[in-house]
Amino acid sequence: MTDTVSPVAAHYARGDLATRILDSLAAAGKDVDALTPDDLAPVDEFHIRGRQATAELAELARIAAADRVLDVGCGIGGPSRFLAATRGCRVTGVDLTAEYCDVAAMLAERTGLAERVAYRQGDALALPYDAASFDVVWTQHAQMNIADKPRLYGEMFRVLKPGGRLAFYDILAGPEGPIHFPVPWAPTPDISDLIAPEALRALLQGIGFGIAEWRDATAPAVEWFHEARAKAAEAAKTGTAPLTSLRILAGEGWCELAANMVRNLEEGRIVLVQAVAGKG
Repeated sequence: MTDTVSPVAAHYARGDLATRILDSLAAAGKDVDALTPDDLAPVDEFHIRGRQATAELAELARIAAADRVLDVGCGIGGPSRFLAATRGCRVTGVDLTAEYCDVAAMLAERTGLAERVAYRQGDALALPYDAASFDVVWTQHAQMNIADKPRLYGEMFRVLKPGGRLAFYDILAGPEGPIHFPVPWAPTPDISDLIAPEALRALLQGIGFGIAEWRDATAPAVEWFHEARAKAAEAAKTGTAPLTSLRILAGEGWCELAANMVRNLEEGRIVLVQAVAGKG
């Protein structure tokens, strides 16, 4: 599976993502030649609750300056830059979509973090790293596109050092049946593959992980979406567009995606979990 043929990579690639981001930031009054991680916070984290969820997971996983972190499905690098800037660690990001890696590297340069973060295009099912290379494997909202969960989490286990930990924040299958499409990670069921929380927990334990933390994060997600939609409605009254990662990623279709996410959450079709698992 390569970036040029993968339907998942094709779904995420935009071709003009760097321009979209920089133009949106400039319109919001930011100096795009001298950005800070905080300037980028509204636009560079493509997961529910954005920066707040990232900060919570960093605390839950006790990320420290001495840690070497691998971000699997790093997107355009928002979480990796946040971890490097606030925790002092070094972070390597890997993503299937080459455009994301290129944009992530560009934003790292513009925020002065290029020496502490690095990005590489690659497949999460065949991570291009030696065994026992990282203290932490970190992933947020990436596994929903990957059907081979045993291989995915097996690869994460492989690259972790003994005593290392897996930190994740993910969308999982809820108890109430199929989801409403489109959603941010898939326009149709073809590239969506959700696993139920109890099945994921059992899979991780079967691979050799020990569950240290497991928290349902569904309710805050619902609240966050309602707040985001209210802010968008207020912005529309003044003829402005909200500065959000979902709008930049999805363009004009972002409203439908947000509405479907709210439906899926409220109807119990999807749930969210924050968790930390250790490699003994």
